[in-house]
Amino acid sequence: MAITWLTDQPDSAFPSLEHATEHGLLAAGGDLSPSRLIAAYTLGIFPWFNRQDPVLWWSPDPRMVLYTDKINVSKSLRKTIRQQRFDLTLNQAFTGVMEACAAPRSEASNDPGTWIHDSMIEAYQELHRRGYAHSIECWQSGRLVGGLYGVAIGRVFFGESMFSAERDASKVALAILSAQLRRWGFPMIDCQMYSPHLQRMGAENIPRQVFVDQLQILTTLSVPTQWQLDADITASFYR
Repeated sequence: MAITWLTDQPDSAFPSLEHATEHGLLAAGGDLSPSRLIAAYTLGIFPWFNRQDPVLWWSPDPRMVLYTDKINVSKSLRKTIRQQRFDLTLNQAFTGVMEACAAPRSEASNDPGTWIHDSMIEAYQELHRRGYAHSIECWQSGRLVGGLYGVAIGRVFFGESMFSAERDASKVALAILSAQLRRWGFPMIDCQMYSPHLQRMGAENIPRQVFVDQLQILTTLSVPTQWQLDADITASFYR
């Protein structure tokens, strides 16, 4: 099946999701402008490409999602949260979280880093300035040691990437963010593609059409204007 090539014109429309390959590749080209990114997420599409490649747009089937009322917090993780090893914040180090997610996973390897390169960072920084992209940070003794970032449209959080420099930091970030999103009326976090780590935390694969049907409703709802963690948000883990 031929891949649709988008132009840089803002009205260059995405093809129907049924045109995606078996691996979920839907289209190539276009740009990372805020309007195109917001349109893509609303339709169930996200960008994912290496530095040397054109922009590639994906919509896999099935889709991995985490329902905020189904997150699996293990006994050991719950204990870590209760011990308050980390200080948690929202939107206090968005670029720092992205850069940490982009860093090579092993200093001993020749790994040049992840798909989160300069053009992606710049695009999501702009979404952050416009109030669409958000981060949750884990701090330890004033050092950023974990977190994740993503995009919120309506009452859906589209997770992009996470990192952990200390054991369980990213898991704590996901658990706390999920609890806060649930309190705000977000039923779902988009995890995009399957991973064993996310499955252990309760994420599941659902048919793409089910995901898209949910997006059509949830993305039209109002989004919180103040992104701050409730002071008592960790209390739900004190049992």
